[in-house]
Amino acid sequence: MMTRSPNVSGRIFSKIGKAIGRFGMIAQDDRITVGLSGGKDSVLLLLGLVGLRERSPVRFSLRASMVDITNGECDTGPMEDLCGSLGIPFNRITCPVLEVIRAREEKSPCSLCSKMRAGVLFTDALENGSTTVAMGHNLDDAVETVLLNLFYAGRFRSFHPRSWRSRTGLWLIRPLVFLSSSEITEEIGRLGIELIPPLCPFSRDSKRERIKELVRSLEKEIPDVRSQLLHALMEPYSGDTWS
Repeated sequence: MMTRSPNVSGRIFSKIGKAIGRFGMIAQDDRITVGLSGGKDSVLLLLGLVGLRERSPVRFSLRASMVDITNGECDTGPMEDLCGSLGIPFNRITCPVLEVIRAREEKSPCSLCSKMRAGVLFTDALENGSTTVAMGHNLDDAVETVLLNLFYAGRFRSFHPRSWRSRTGLWLIRPLVFLSSSEITEEIGRLGIELIPPLCPFSRDSKRERIKELVRSLEKEIPDVRSQLLHALMEPYSGDTWS
């Protein structure tokens, strides 16, 4: 049975709707798999899409899949309960990501983990008849990615809010691209949603952490630096600045 979603604030909902409309993320009868990690971003993504489905004249279906990188040791109860309350099918996919990283003594665990989780998620979505995968990348992620590419690869590019994955024949959408991490944290706190603690025991990517610190320092002088960088990406928008 379908139930109504928690009351996501109008300001948050409008930014999600703006991203979906700006990049044409959802079409009639799309079947969307939401990548649900149990963290704040993916949870707000799910709530936002449920709310949109309740209001939109465009029909689309939702299901949630969580890639359990602990290979079964994680307590996914909070996400199962959340999806149950929303009337959203929930699928837990166990995968030994952490075991593989330890066995390989991987020097870049974040990169390998991201690739493995994405591969498992897209395979699951394809096998379950989805047309689209939704992920919770936000404004901070987009800004950090463009600065990483600029400083370390000499390219002013970031990920595209909507992209075609030719290997699977699925669309990837990122409806939180206009929302900052702090806005998401505040909204999840206001809603009182129980999250799953981070599962990764490894240190974060040092390059990305340095970029995060740089953005924080710039924000002291330029409060809207994140939005300005996103605007710079979109201003000449022809697809060239998005990958």
